[in-house]
Amino acid sequence: MNRRHFIQSAAALPFISTIAAEKPKRLVLRSSWQTVNIGDIAHTPGVLALLEKHLPEVEVRLWPSKVDNGVEEILNARFPKVKIIRGEEVKKAFEECDFLLHGSGPSLVAQADVVKWSKATGKPYGVYGITFASQGSTSTKPSSDKSVLSTIEVFNGAKFVYFRDSVSLELAKSKGCTCPLMAYGPDGAFAVDLKDDAKAEAFLKAHDLEEGKFLCCIPRLRYTPYWTLPEKKVAKDETKFARNEAMKEHDCKPLRDAIEKVINQTDLKILLCPEDKTQMAVNKEMIYDKLPDAAKARVVWRENYWLTDEAISTYRRSAGLFGHEMHSPIMCIGNGIPAIVCRWAEQTSKGFMWRDIGLNDWLFDLDKEDELARVADTVLAMAKDPAGSKAKAAKARDFVMGKFVASMQVVKTHLPA
Repeated sequence: MNRRHFIQSAAALPFISTIAAEKPKRLVLRSSWQTVNIGDIAHTPGVLALLEKHLPEVEVRLWPSKVDNGVEEILNARFPKVKIIRGEEVKKAFEECDFLLHGSGPSLVAQADVVKWSKATGKPYGVYGITFASQGSTSTKPSSDKSVLSTIEVFNGAKFVYFRDSVSLELAKSKGCTCPLMAYGPDGAFAVDLKDDAKAEAFLKAHDLEEGKFLCCIPRLRYTPYWTLPEKKVAKDETKFARNEAMKEHDCKPLRDAIEKVINQTDLKILLCPEDKTQMAVNKEMIYDKLPDAAKARVVWRENYWLTDEAISTYRRSAGLFGHEMHSPIMCIGNGIPAIVCRWAEQTSKGFMWRDIGLNDWLFDLDKEDELARVADTVLAMAKDPAGSKAKAAKARDFVMGKFVASMQVVKTHLPA
């Protein structure tokens, strides 16, 4: 190299360094599984809020399965810097992004896409806050050994796998998972901060529900009857239908008992609300219609589905929540609102996260008669001690947020320096 060429090259070095320093870190979030359930909606804005808070320098692109029913508009309003990608944009993200993060969910939902990313790019990936089960809540049969082993293989190729309940973590270990970092990591929905205060306040005012003066209740069936939703386009499953019919009175009676105790012994009202689109009908048939007329006067049946933002704004104004669902309680605890969870064998192990975050007293297995019998009294105790219940919820929330801080730092370590 001659002297003149050397000087020119040396002069360019600061400029080249500046370009390198300014090149953003880029991450693909694979998430957004469906929109007929406010919990499935919540996974995505929860993880996006964590990335925004803990990795503000990172450019995030969302690769969704479903963002219809008004969800895309909600995400764009809350996260204007996040680009939602489809088609050719996904191909471009494979070229430009440094890391793929599989978001929270009931399983490794997008396993095939994680494999596609790894094979096409050779770039790293991680899994954030999922359940791993040999039997899923959406199936009447256990997963095949081949299916489980293929998932373990994908886990083993990850930089980290965070499981949202300890049962999943132990199962993965027992099945031979050797991922360098396997740990408990909360469901991303704990961090969701969406809100629609105007809608929530309008609904509460219209139904004479005062802030702090009502509890939310969400019942469900053993299996979600997706065959009742035209958009799902699935055939009726007679086996699941029969199981639902056989157990719905058994499962919903403890909630009705709790409602009657709260109404008889406190001045609180009850809001029957849904987590998915099938539950308004369950609320009407199994809860509202079966209550005594005297109790009905202080019970509000929400007959329309809502989205996550309005739901969270409503939960924040409640005195607490109880029922058969998981993600509305998660969103409550994430906002410091007390929440009681009831579960059963057909569900995955996700409910055990309540034990993991210090809320075992608020977790009930309805397949165990002794636990079922304690639901109503526990709901009443929560209602009668608002300060103590909120303190308990806040302690669990602090534990979860601490876990998020640690796990987001792990994500950061796998992005370019």
